Parts: sequence; structure tokens; C-alpha cells
Amino acid sequence: MNGSMIGMIAIYAVIIALVYLFLIRPNSKKKKEEAQMRNNLEIGDEITTIGGIVGRVVAIKDDEDALIIETGSDRVKMKFRKWCISSVDTVKEAPKTEATEKKGFAGLFGKKKKDEAEEEK
Repeated sequence: MNGSMIGMIAIYAVIIALVYLFLIRPNSKKKKEEAQMRNNLEIGDEITTIGGIVGRVVAIKDDEDALIIETGSDRVKMKFRKWCISSVDTVKEAPKTEATEKKGFAGLFGKKKKDEAEEEK
């Protein structure tokens, strides 16, 4: 009786761990990325709202947690809350650092691709 009870508890623990790993953790990671995207908005960014409206940010009101976008050639201005931003369509170049630099096969042996190219010259 005691052994089967421990087995049942172990099965429940595994199920709870799997639910956390596959459902809760990815969802919270996605929410963090979306919050970071919304907080990094700048004037001039092209955005798409959750309703499908596409426009350019012309003002950001941090005290109201809102922004004003301008749509199309008729320059209609609309005010939206930041939570309704679905995506930022403006392509920004991220600063390239050594930590984010991807290493190829040569990275396994401690060499960088730049070093490899200099050696061939």
C-alpha cells in the first residue's frame, strides 16, 4: 500500500512538472517579450494593433499608458492603449555583441569565424 502511494505521488509530480514546462513557462516568457516590445516603442515605429489597424506612432503618453498612431495617407490620428499593440513592424538593427554572435562549427574548437578568415589570408 505504501509503495503504490509513493508511485501515485510521483506520477502526479511528473504531470505537474510537465504542465509547468509546456504550458505555464512558455506563456509567461511570451508575456515578458510582449511587455518588453510595448515598452520599447518609439515615435516613428510602424505598428499593427490587435484589431488589424496599421499605423505609425506619433506620440507616446506614458502617464496614460497610451499612444497615438497615424494611419494611411489621410493622416487620421487614433489613440490606443499600449496593451492593444500586436506587433512592431519597424525593423531595427540590434547592436551586435560577441555574446549574441553565433558561432559556427569552428566555434566548437574555440576559434571564431573572423580568426579563421584572417588565417586563410
